[in-house]
Amino acid sequence: MSTAKFKPPMIDGVNASQVYLPKLTQPTGKLFDYLCEKFPHIAAHEWQQRFQDQLIFDEYGQILTLNTPYLENSHIFYYRFLEHEIHVPFQAHILFENDHFIAVDKPHFLTISPTGQYLQETLLVRLKKATNNPDLTPIHRLDRETAGIVLISKCAQTRGIYQQLFAERQVQKVYHSIAAYRPELIFPQEVKLRMEKGQPFYTMRIVDGEINSSTKIQLLDHNHTWAKYQLHPETGKQHQLRVHLNHLHIPIKNDPFYPTVMHKNEADFSHPLQLLAKELWFKDPISQKEMHFTSLKELTIE
Repeated sequence: MSTAKFKPPMIDGVNASQVYLPKLTQPTGKLFDYLCEKFPHIAAHEWQQRFQDQLIFDEYGQILTLNTPYLENSHIFYYRFLEHEIHVPFQAHILFENDHFIAVDKPHFLTISPTGQYLQETLLVRLKKATNNPDLTPIHRLDRETAGIVLISKCAQTRGIYQQLFAERQVQKVYHSIAAYRPELIFPQEVKLRMEKGQPFYTMRIVDGEINSSTKIQLLDHNHTWAKYQLHPETGKQHQLRVHLNHLHIPIKNDPFYPTVMHKNEADFSHPLQLLAKELWFKDPISQKEMHFTSLKELTIE
């Protein structure tokens, strides 16, 4: 297998994707035909447009065309683009930055990394464009619907050190949420459940078996209808906080997944999920300093 010799530049905040062209049992004629077959979710006219816009290169940096033949045991690079993308009218705020990472206060509705119908309208691409740093990579994740603190790595050399902090649960996180008030529930309490993938595939469900998720919950305030809760997750399962509050029959306000999946208009920003990654703290493994970040956002009971 050959090793790519060309390092493609970042274009408009987007890094190139790399594809290896293997030896085929049934050789194809053109590279274009192979790409259409390998990536059936991408329409042929989109590949045509990428070739025409000179967004596909070989491993030496040569621009490839619609007539370029398939060359086995080589690499190519291509850039993603979206013909239509919904603008997210909210901005992230940088709270802290050093040589190794950026602490960002993410708004609701902004996806962290490019996926599906989001590319330019993602936190990562916006930050890459603003900083001109192609090496930015999320150290951990927040759902598109969730606002609050996110750490972004600035350099590959130290990225793993910070990712290990999260893997070893050495990072403390506190969330705030707005959900229904139930006077019969006693707080503080700790919810411990076993969670697994549900249906649809992007949801989670509760099952019997060994516990793999734990959240400490406190009641902060209420108006007899709605309440503000403080959530301290001790594990990091997907949708954990949303599933745990739903288990208590107090689903988070404006949750489109729990208890019922509701497909919302992607351009409707009127009812954000009332979940906020409010605080995050840890001992920096490089500087040995205690780091503590707090979101500037506040959830309010209405």
